[in-house]
Amino acid sequence: MMDQKTPTLNHTPNAWALLPLAVFLLSYLVVSILAGDFYKMPITVAFVVSSIVAIAISKGGKLNNRIEQFCRGAANSNIMLMVLIFILAGAFAQTAKAMGAVDATVNLAMSVLPGNLLAAGIFIAACFISISVGTSVGTIVALAPVAIGIADKTGMPGALMLGVVVSGAMFGDNLSFISDTTIVATRTQGCKMADKFKVNIRIAMPVAIITGIIYILIGSGMDNTYTPLPIEWAKVMPYLIVLIIAVCGVHVMLVLFIGIILSGMVGLFTGNFDVWGWNAAMGSGITNMGELIIVTLLAGGMLEMIRYNGGIDWIILKLTSHIRSSKGAEASIAGLVSFANLCTANNTIALIMAGPIAKDIADKFNVDPRRSASILDIFSCFVQGIIPYGAQLLMASGLGGISPIEIMQYLYYPYLLGAGALLAILFGYPGKFTNKKEA
Repeated sequence: MMDQKTPTLNHTPNAWALLPLAVFLLSYLVVSILAGDFYKMPITVAFVVSSIVAIAISKGGKLNNRIEQFCRGAANSNIMLMVLIFILAGAFAQTAKAMGAVDATVNLAMSVLPGNLLAAGIFIAACFISISVGTSVGTIVALAPVAIGIADKTGMPGALMLGVVVSGAMFGDNLSFISDTTIVATRTQGCKMADKFKVNIRIAMPVAIITGIIYILIGSGMDNTYTPLPIEWAKVMPYLIVLIIAVCGVHVMLVLFIGIILSGMVGLFTGNFDVWGWNAAMGSGITNMGELIIVTLLAGGMLEMIRYNGGIDWIILKLTSHIRSSKGAEASIAGLVSFANLCTANNTIALIMAGPIAKDIADKFNVDPRRSASILDIFSCFVQGIIPYGAQLLMASGLGGISPIEIMQYLYYPYLLGAGALLAILFGYPGKFTNKKEA
């Protein structure tokens, strides 16, 4: 029988320790609202301010001791591993893009489409690209111009086609082995990516199929006037190989390294770049991950100070005081990460902040780490995919010249994913993963 006693806390619960989190939300969310632009306040600046507050109010004694405590949190092994993975992911994504893999993959998907399945085809292409490259924004950048061009030629609503692209992009953001969200969710919950994928796919795939059917019904009767370029199989192969070896359970760092080498070799062979161009692509990709790396380090340090001073224990105590079952625990994890995502407009940052708390809740109520990681990732991507001030909708809106609010009515996949995940919690689906494996 599950133990429902009050959890054993490592530190004295202290609501005051959450002040740095409140400062972050005020400096980032409130300032952004007042400015009328959710990207007016750089998230790095908001984290610097909240980190200063965390060090200032800590009970760790002398300033040197408090700074050292902060640094221990930033240099946590999980945080540093995520940083290394982000570096490799950036290098791979940019190398593949410079090599022409994105365009080749789009052409492959478009070449096999029947004439009346354009919307569903773009959705499938977006799903495939996003699960291969692990970035929803990158997928939107690659496909949004194509989607708008198709909409212009066929008379389909531009907002619909952009909604299709965002929906497919969020599919891969949630499931890809090299997605930031997958990396953070699995590392914070202590499970393998392949195991989390097995839970996640059972919830996401039926939703994706239903979404595809909806887009087929919407797109029926439309003629295919888009003529794709010849398929360049060599440029598609790195994506396919990366996806296959990732599903086979190969460590993500080795997967990314293989992807970088394969993409670079294909790029050299096809003449898309020389050795220096390959180096430049990797350097650009790594540099592009700079903000995420900085935020990850600062968030790790700030959360360590909150944990050290009893803030996380206070949240756990409040969240678990009325939970009586593993289903209630799963619902509280879903609510926690959803709230964090609404406040930060960044699903990776929301996971970094909510992950440690979710881990403690999952441990207390015997929630399988594969399931808690899946719930975290699903709800972070659900919220990220529908908020009009998130990077995904803003990017699609900017490329298509259409209001994010117009696009929101066509975001069938994120809406259905959120509803499907709630039903999965309610009915304990998939049943094979509802209880933690025995040690």
